[in-house]
Amino acid sequence: IIPERSRDIGDFLVGRLLPFRKKRMIGPFIFIDHMGPATLGPEKYLDVGQHPHIGLSTLTYLFEGELEHRDGLGTRQRIRPGSVNWMTAGMGIAHTERTPADLRNGSTLTLHGYQIWVALPKEKEEMLPEFHHSEAAELPGWKEKGCHYTLIAGNAFGKESPVPVYSELFLVELHAEQQIDLDLAEGLNGEIGIILVDGSLRACDQVVKAGSILYSKPGEHCMVS
Repeated sequence: IIPERSRDIGDFLVGRLLPFRKKRMIGPFIFIDHMGPATLGPEKYLDVGQHPHIGLSTLTYLFEGELEHRDGLGTRQRIRPGSVNWMTAGMGIAHTERTPADLRNGSTLTLHGYQIWVALPKEKEEMLPEFHHSEAAELPGWKEKGCHYTLIAGNAFGKESPVPVYSELFLVELHAEQQIDLDLAEGLNGEIGIILVDGSLRACDQVVKAGSILYSKPGEHCMVS
């Protein structure tokens, strides 16, 4: 179990999940920051200034709030809850993420979501940078045994997300409407990291606290309640 640890990224505190001293990566996922839930405004908004990336892709996914992404390709894209911003840095790109100008009207708003870095395969590290946005309605979603699934990126459960990834991976949001038991090894391959965003989770006779990652090695999966 990997706990969430507080990190300062300027004028905003995040919960860092990866890297962890005993587990630097899970699959190709090398960096995971939990943003919020945080109240912004009327004088404090999110302003992550221009900064570079190289050799990886960044994925932004929100539950609440909105951000505006701009990058060196000329991209200007607003991200809303349920949609995906996927920027592949490759040989290098700079970008910003800020609270949109029209929301800086003195009112308060909540920001809650994740910023995730995915390492590129060695042969793709020097590729040209690119940006892709997927709306929430484009992502595969289905309901099964009291749980709603959304496939954010990659391949899982026989489905494929439109987000153009460059390695074998999966990122799935699960929303349980009641207490359920899940065998996540069915339909998933490789290392599995389960982030408990809200609620309660029990696995392998242990209780996982909200904000933590339960890490499962290949072939050593257990039932999750």
